[in-house]
Amino acid sequence: MGTPEFAIPSLDILRKAGYDIVGVVTAPDRPSGRGQKLRPSAIKSYAVEHQIPVLQPVKLRDPEFLSALKALQPDLAVVVAFRMLPKLVWRIPGIGTLNLHAALLPDYRGAAPINWVLINGESQTGVSTFMIDEKIDTGGILLQQTVEIPDNWTAGDLHDCLMQEGARLVLKTVEGLETQTIQPVAQDHSQFFHPAPKIYKEDCKINWNRPAGELYHFIRGLSPYPTAWTHLNGNMFKLFRASRLLDRVGDASPGQISITNSPVQFRVACKDYWLSIEEVQLAGKKRMTTVDFLRGYKGILERLES
Repeated sequence: MGTPEFAIPSLDILRKAGYDIVGVVTAPDRPSGRGQKLRPSAIKSYAVEHQIPVLQPVKLRDPEFLSALKALQPDLAVVVAFRMLPKLVWRIPGIGTLNLHAALLPDYRGAAPINWVLINGESQTGVSTFMIDEKIDTGGILLQQTVEIPDNWTAGDLHDCLMQEGARLVLKTVEGLETQTIQPVAQDHSQFFHPAPKIYKEDCKINWNRPAGELYHFIRGLSPYPTAWTHLNGNMFKLFRASRLLDRVGDASPGQISITNSPVQFRVACKDYWLSIEEVQLAGKKRMTTVDFLRGYKGILERLES
């Protein structure tokens, strides 16, 4: 989970600290909404507002883009929530190119560290700055900041926290490189335990035969995006929030639904315990609490399909 918004606090804090931002590189405008009109990324909108030149290459090896980037004569490039850069690009700045990563490297290398940290039930993560090299997330580490994860946080909550912590770390890193008070330190590759690859739609399907504790972390780790899902009466049913219950399922089979009235609970049987579902979205409907969902849903609630 790396949104374009993730880069804005880093850009903003560098600009306000007095650094000369000579340009921003971001993705081309993409169609969005019902009318599929081309809309700029959040970082482009920020750059335009503050009169910062914007480059939007379709291909990063495009000679025209490379020429335009060189013409900016950057001393240092800062990469936040962007795709992998070819060597032709990251070697252009005089000092080099640093990357902000939303985890404590060398662990959780990959495209979706925020999601995977929560899916795996970690209680601690952080942000790292490092110098880019030929491989993914393997360059020398510059600075790191540890962050504790409250048990009820979703990926969205952690994203917003790391976005701000990351911006502060980027500023400290740029200051350290400018004053030559920090140097990259090679990663200890033996401490790489958990990959964090990109997550696709099929990866988000819930298997109710798994323990409730695992599914609790699975749901929070995919909320609000790309979102854990299951099927309810043949329709896609997205789950955004849940809570663990201490009640064992007994004779109930995985995926079986139980509705209680006092308090109102939408409970689903897992391999061992019940899971209380708190926020949902049925295909074609808006996201809502289960209380509101149960008030308006007219179908038969028997089982969620793995």
